[in-house]
Amino acid sequence: QVRLVESGGGLVQAGGSLRLSCAASGRTFSSLMLGWFRQAPGKEREFVAAITWSFGNTDYADSVKGRFTISRDRAKNTGYLQMNSLKPEDTAVYYCAGGSGRYVAQYGLWGQGTQVTVSS
Repeated sequence: QVRLVESGGGLVQAGGSLRLSCAASGRTFSSLMLGWFRQAPGKEREFVAAITWSFGNTDYADSVKGRFTISRDRAKNTGYLQMNSLKPEDTAVYYCAGGSGRYVAQYGLWGQGTQVTVSS
């Protein structure tokens, strides 16, 4: 069974950058897409970005387009989310997931999450 583990979160000032990693262990990641979602306090979990594992096609939420870049290294069984020009409103717990599409219900494999806090 595949297990996803996120890392790379932390505290950063507005305008700064962070790179999140999502390591798949146990078995080779085999979902159609690797997605990143985030959940801020009191809000629902929302789509951030996704990438097709085989071909590398990407999709982004409008709120992060041009600032965040999703990628994956199939040899390392790891996905990444490079976050630049961070804003306080990007503060949330970030989750990686295996599935497809833009909706939480379309993903059945989840990591435990990593906290990202952006100070103003």
